[in-house]
Amino acid sequence: MWEPQLQARLKSCGMSGSSEIPVCDTGQGARAWIKQILNQDMAFQHIKVIYPTAPARPYTPMKGAFSNVWFDRYKICNDCPEHIESIDSMCRGLTDLINDEVNNGIAKSRILIGGFSMGGGMAMHLAFRFHQDLAGVFALSSFLNKDSAVYQALKRNERALPELFQCHGTADNLVLYSWGEETNKMLKSLGVSTSLHTFPNLNHELNRTEIEKLKSWIIKKLPVEAPKANE
Repeated sequence: MWEPQLQARLKSCGMSGSSEIPVCDTGQGARAWIKQILNQDMAFQHIKVIYPTAPARPYTPMKGAFSNVWFDRYKICNDCPEHIESIDSMCRGLTDLINDEVNNGIAKSRILIGGFSMGGGMAMHLAFRFHQDLAGVFALSSFLNKDSAVYQALKRNERALPELFQCHGTADNLVLYSWGEETNKMLKSLGVSTSLHTFPNLNHELNRTEIEKLKSWIIKKLPVEAPKANE
């Protein structure tokens, strides 16, 4: 069961100054999974990738058993209320990671955040509600609930929003493709520039083509910066 193993990535840029943030069951677990798919680390010459680990907490869909998850859910579906208390608590914690990168000289316009499954949902809450000046968001096999606080926040928003890169398998039997598709359509209607890449016969998992598409998008959003002329 992959749902508790949310994968959000926090990627921060080193050489030229960029950052991206992922989310997962454990950071090392996410990194190892991607390395297995690609036969190498997901690495960029000008970008540093940081893999944070979700805290252990009681998880209601697992009958209250402790699991490394970014937030709790009442159940795994898109038509129930969000567990907003745990979502907002985690948003505050992940904001500290973003602030650490900013304090290290990384502009927020050079930071991407995203993740797999619950990690993608976490990233959408973090970016579209609290950090609308980030470079972009990616959400892989992820969704938002029908009455998500993200939608409510965007209805009141008048500023430019981070671009969303979304991927989803049509054979996903945990996070249904229709949930991801509905999320994409809702965000687009609320002013988000979105893309949705569909993968026939892919279940609740990642594949090489998906990761390669993500890498291309990352490089497009965080290109190598031209050297600054000496003043």
